[in-house]
Amino acid sequence: MARNPRITFIGAGSTVFMKNIVGDVLQRPALSGATIALMDINPQRLEESAVVVNKLIATLGVKARAETYSDQRKALVGADFVVVAFQIGGYEPCTVTDFEVPKKYGLRQTIADTLGVGGIMRGLRTVPHLWAICEDMLAVCPQAIMLQYVNPMAINTWAISEKYPDIRQVGLCHSVQGTAKELAHDLDLPYEEIRYRSAGINHMSFYLKFEHRQPDGSYRDLYPDLVRAYREGRAPKTGWNPRCPNKVRYDILTRLGYFVTESSEHFAEYTPYFIKGSRPDLIEKYGIPLDEYPKRCIEQIERWKGQAQAYRSADRIEVEQSSEYASSIMNSVWTGEPSVIYGNVRNNGCITSLPSDCAVEVPCLVDASGIQPTYIGDLPPQLTALIRTNINVQELTVRALVSKNREHIYHAAMMDPHTAAELDLDQIGSLVDDLLEAHGDWLPAWARTSRKTHAA
Repeated sequence: MARNPRITFIGAGSTVFMKNIVGDVLQRPALSGATIALMDINPQRLEESAVVVNKLIATLGVKARAETYSDQRKALVGADFVVVAFQIGGYEPCTVTDFEVPKKYGLRQTIADTLGVGGIMRGLRTVPHLWAICEDMLAVCPQAIMLQYVNPMAINTWAISEKYPDIRQVGLCHSVQGTAKELAHDLDLPYEEIRYRSAGINHMSFYLKFEHRQPDGSYRDLYPDLVRAYREGRAPKTGWNPRCPNKVRYDILTRLGYFVTESSEHFAEYTPYFIKGSRPDLIEKYGIPLDEYPKRCIEQIERWKGQAQAYRSADRIEVEQSSEYASSIMNSVWTGEPSVIYGNVRNNGCITSLPSDCAVEVPCLVDASGIQPTYIGDLPPQLTALIRTNINVQELTVRALVSKNREHIYHAAMMDPHTAAELDLDQIGSLVDDLLEAHGDWLPAWARTSRKTHAA
C-alpha cells in the first residue's frame, strides 16, 4: 500500500493561510490521506488551526489526519514537505517599530516587509529562525522540501542557500499569478486565455511576455493594449483594496516597457521615485498608501476574532481552490505529474545578467525530481539595472547575517534606494542605531547593540 505524505506546517497559527493550503492539498487524491503536522509557539492559535484542519477533513470526507506540536523538531520528524509561514515579532511590537522609528526621521513606508530599513530589520529577525528549521530538517527530514512563504522572501531564500545549500527549498509568493489575473481583468479578457513568462527577483519580477491566445491559436502581445488602456483612463480598474489604486506600476510600464509583478504599494518603496517627504503631490498623483501594512494588520487582527469563532462553531468549512502553488508542488513531487510554478531559488546562472548567488524568481518545472528552475538568459538592461539596486540591499543584509558583521547592516541601509533618496548618511546611521536598539532581543545577539551602544 502506498505511503501517504507527511506535511509539516511551521507557523501553523497563520490559520487562514494554512487553511487555504490544506484545503488545496486535501482536494488532490494523491495527497488526501496526508498527515498534517501543525506546529506553533502560540497554543491558542495552534488549537484554532487544529479545529480548522479537522473540520476540513470532515467536510471533504478524506482520510487525512492532523497532529499538533509545540516542539519544532518533533513536528519535523519524517516530513516530506515543510511549509513555513510566520512573522517574527508580529505586528506588535516589531512591525510597529519598523514604521514608527523611521517616521521620526521623515522616512515613510508603505509595506516595509521586503526592502528598505523595514525589510532589512525583518530579515535580521527572521533568517536565524529559518536557519534553525534547516538545522532540524537536516537532522530529522533531510530530503524534505521546504516551501517558504516568509518575507523578506529574497533575503530569506538567499540566506538559506548560503548557509544550508543542501536544503531543498523554494520561496513562494502569489504575485506573479495574482498580477496576471489583475491585468486580464483590466483588459476584460479571460485569464485562461493569457500566456506569460516572468523573471526577476521576488517582488521585482517583470513579464517578459504577456500575450492573449487568438481564435486561430496564435498569440498577440498585450503590452500595447495595457499602455493604451492606461493612457485612456480605462486601467487600472479598482482592485480588492480601494486604498491601493495601482498607478505606480502602469507608470513604470510606460517608462521601462515591462510590467512588474508586485503591487504598486510595494513597488513604490523599492525605488527612489515615488515617496518623497518634500513632494506630497506625488503621493496624491499616484495614490500611494503610506502606512498601508499596519492598517492591514489591524484589520486582519480584527477580522480574525470573528473568523475564529465562526470556524469553531461551524459544522463544515467549505473549501475553494486557492491560487497558491504549494499543493501543485506537492502533487507533482509525490506523483511525478509535471507542473510549472514560479519559485524563488538560488540563481545559479538562470538569469545571466544577475549575480549567480542571489535569489531569483523564475519559472520552475516540478516533477518527481523536485523543483527545477528554467534558464532565462539576460534580462533587458533597464530591468537588470533596477533589480540590481534591490539586490545590493539583499546581499549586504545576507552578508551581515552570515558573517555577523554589524557594519553591513548600515551598508545595506545606505544602499537602499528609497532610504538614500530621503536621508543623508548621518541620518541613516542614526536611524539604524535606533532600530537596532528598539528591536532589542528580537534580533540575533551580535546585532542587538547599535554603534552608539557599542561605542559606550
